[in-house]
Amino acid sequence: MKFLVAGAGGVGGYFGSRLDENGEDVTFLVRESRQNQLAQSGMNVHSIHGNYSFTPKTVTKTEGSIFDVVLLCTKSYQLEQMLQDLQPFIDKETVIIPLLNGMAHLEKITNHFSREQVMGGLVFIEAYLSQDGTVHQTSSTHRMVFGEWDGTSSRRAEAVRKAFEGSRCEVKVSTEIEKDMWEKYLFIAAMSGVTSLFSQPVGPIRELAWTRGYLIQLIKEMESIMRKSGAHLSSDIAEKHMKTMDAMKYEMKSSMLRDLELGKKTEASHLQGILAELAHAQGVSAPCLQTVFSNLQLHEQGF
Repeated sequence: MKFLVAGAGGVGGYFGSRLDENGEDVTFLVRESRQNQLAQSGMNVHSIHGNYSFTPKTVTKTEGSIFDVVLLCTKSYQLEQMLQDLQPFIDKETVIIPLLNGMAHLEKITNHFSREQVMGGLVFIEAYLSQDGTVHQTSSTHRMVFGEWDGTSSRRAEAVRKAFEGSRCEVKVSTEIEKDMWEKYLFIAAMSGVTSLFSQPVGPIRELAWTRGYLIQLIKEMESIMRKSGAHLSSDIAEKHMKTMDAMKYEMKSSMLRDLELGKKTEASHLQGILAELAHAQGVSAPCLQTVFSNLQLHEQGF
């Protein structure tokens, strides 16, 4: 199988590198500046699960050949351009697995291509790109989850799973991918929101009684909004997410907080902003969410 990894940042760089390390045919779709960086320095992954360095195959939007599988690993605010850039590399048989956070991107992708081509997907990982282009992966969890929307087993899903088999990352085919995506959305929107609001890693936030209570209330507000929007979530999802956060390293930072610290654009509109819009449409009071999103909007405006 020929894999195209759209984006060579933390997520794309990590999972694409693990595929290459496993002997698969992997190419990265990147901007020209990243292509030059990779040509000069190679792809370098520093991970607690083992380092890996190699010279990757890369293409830019001006080059084109058809691929069997696309792992879509761009940020939400880069999605529109990436969908245009992907066009020369995709035909009706190509499978597209988006690994973005949130849910709103799915409509854009299926409108651009087709729902039949698109599987659901998500990742659990702490990974980021340093200024020199190195992928740093620091979490014990490094899992990719994907699956068919109807929950059935398929030949194409099994083929992707087998490509990762034996690699130094975790890959799972889900029979409830839409539910998994909503639950991941809840987790990342709360985690990124609260760490950004208090400008702290997760450790101090969960240990101080007031900030812990704020985090719990934020999760409950988001859960209520999602359920009113038709999301299927586990009955004890809030407790599960708090248990996960309690098990995280004290110094763990969300990628959104890292972006804020570096003065980069964030995915606030795609994550917390969508939920704030839903709450307004539902007539639901969500003061914790509104505070989180207002804080992010102020950052986006340069304050």
